[in-house]
Amino acid sequence: MRISPSLSRPRGVRPSRSKAARPLVALLIAAVALPMAGCARNRAGKGDLPYVARDVGTLYSAAREKLDQRQYKVAAALFDEVERQHPYSVWARRAQLMGAFSNYLAKSYTEAIQGAQRFLSVHPGNRDAPYAYYLIAMSYYEQISDVTRDQKISVQAQDALGELTRRYPNTRYAADARLKIDLVRDHLAGKEMEVGRFYERRGQWLAATMRFRKVVDDYQTTTHTPEALMRLTETYLALGVREEARRSAAVLGANYPETDWYKRAFDLLGENPVMPVKPLAPGEQVVPQLTVPAPAAPPRTEVEVLPIEDAPTPRAEAPGAPTPATTAGGAGATPGGNAPSNATPTGVQPGTPPAPPQDQ
Repeated sequence: MRISPSLSRPRGVRPSRSKAARPLVALLIAAVALPMAGCARNRAGKGDLPYVARDVGTLYSAAREKLDQRQYKVAAALFDEVERQHPYSVWARRAQLMGAFSNYLAKSYTEAIQGAQRFLSVHPGNRDAPYAYYLIAMSYYEQISDVTRDQKISVQAQDALGELTRRYPNTRYAADARLKIDLVRDHLAGKEMEVGRFYERRGQWLAATMRFRKVVDDYQTTTHTPEALMRLTETYLALGVREEARRSAAVLGANYPETDWYKRAFDLLGENPVMPVKPLAPGEQVVPQLTVPAPAAPPRTEVEVLPIEDAPTPRAEAPGAPTPATTAGGAGATPGGNAPSNATPTGVQPGTPPAPPQDQ
């Protein structure tokens, strides 16, 4: 007779699970340890270095070595460590600027701008101040995007480059800054042209005209000016302002006669000639005086005249009836049967005022 294992085990006794649970415990430990190791690697990658007291020469040399090895983030962290451990050293000022330069090479432009600005706030009159301004401007310049995106960074780069040329016009950094200012202005003009062409494709002629006009007025030394003048000719013709279109084409022909843009503008004017205006005679008004027509007479209507009927025959009065002149209230008597009103009182002449009463 075969006995089942469940029947052979005494009641209340369970099998040991220690061997089966060991693999699960190992998996749990591994699952917890892996994220912690990843966090440790992330902290090390961010450049957080443990504080180890070293002399300034050792720290600065180690930072320069990492910079030469193109480990820019590590070099920036070591330069910051020089400033932290030896803030009053001569090398701390140099390390502050080199840390900003290391962040610039690592394409951490925000950290580079902050480091250079901190250097200028602490050492505004230092001989390396022009380089700090140049580093700030270049950090903005490297972030310029294409014309289909927002150009706020381009404006900031233009302002930073202009600040450098205004403060230190005779330095070697200012010469390069002037060249980059022209490039930034050309980029901003390209943005205006992109928006203007968008409005023109949608038939919004006035909005397109304002964009092209901004290019001609504010960025007239850029490479986009010939196209802007031709586009102005198009939009002015679309708006019906033919004289302004002719003027834009004339400016285009005077400054850029050999370009294809002038040929296109010339063809547009040939297809839409400007109509000459007849000169006014001396004393003639530009706007004719408005004459108000006289009101029309009302229409005459024919009135039908009816014939007059014969007057009715008066009836006979009864004998002894009073006449109208003697009846009370009649036309020939006064009220109460008195004499007629045209009778003159006794002792009073007609037209003479009555005498005043005598004193008693």
